[in-house]
Amino acid sequence: MSLDTTLPLYDDSRLSRVLCVAAHPDDLEYGTSAAVARWTARGLHVSYLLLTAGEAGMRSRDPEEVGPLRAAEQRRACALVGVDDLLILDLPDGTLQADMETRRRIARRIREVRPELVVTQPWDLHVPWGLNHADHRAAGIATIDAVRDADNPWVFRDLMEQENLEPWAVSELMVIGAEPATHLIDVGGAPLEQGIASLEAHEEYLAELGDAGDVRGMLESATAEAAAASDVAGPTHALGATVHRMA
Repeated sequence: MSLDTTLPLYDDSRLSRVLCVAAHPDDLEYGTSAAVARWTARGLHVSYLLLTAGEAGMRSRDPEEVGPLRAAEQRRACALVGVDDLLILDLPDGTLQADMETRRRIARRIREVRPELVVTQPWDLHVPWGLNHADHRAAGIATIDAVRDADNPWVFRDLMEQENLEPWAVSELMVIGAEPATHLIDVGGAPLEQGIASLEAHEEYLAELGDAGDVRGMLESATAEAAAASDVAGPTHALGATVHRMA
């Protein structure tokens, strides 16, 4: 990851509620879950919204088997970082679209959770690790739009008129893993260990990918490299995050 050499640490002291939105089970465990472990340890309420069950993610196994398997692995991963609010939608894995239905369902969850911060995935085609997955791009774009939709009383009016979900203004949108980063999140110590364990909880999925043995080294190396870009002494491991003010 290319990082500026004077990045400030992200100030999470004013947060009370965070919503993390991603396309699949395991997406949030490639770094974001270490930040989540930090936040839950500080008493924040963190909710996960996964747009698909990841049912098309294992070539050797039928989607009807894989969806429940990956949901179970995700529940174990959540427990390891202190998350007990997990919602997995039934949008189609592999063909996710940043369309009105996806926006509506994310906006609904934003109005239900009422977070100050929404965290999502990079929507760029080119990301530091290669070409971005189509579902990840769609999830990121849909989340940007849904953050605005959630605060607009004249978009998805049925959410208010039929479900009594009042508009909600998210203060910040954070993208972890995007470039250029604007902030760092200190995840050294217990948060990183919990984050590693949460990714390892996706045991059968990682075995399918052939990545099961690389989890610790990958996350330790990436977060140590990011920590070197801090503008203050202290962090040994950090995540690069791009923060957008929304309200």
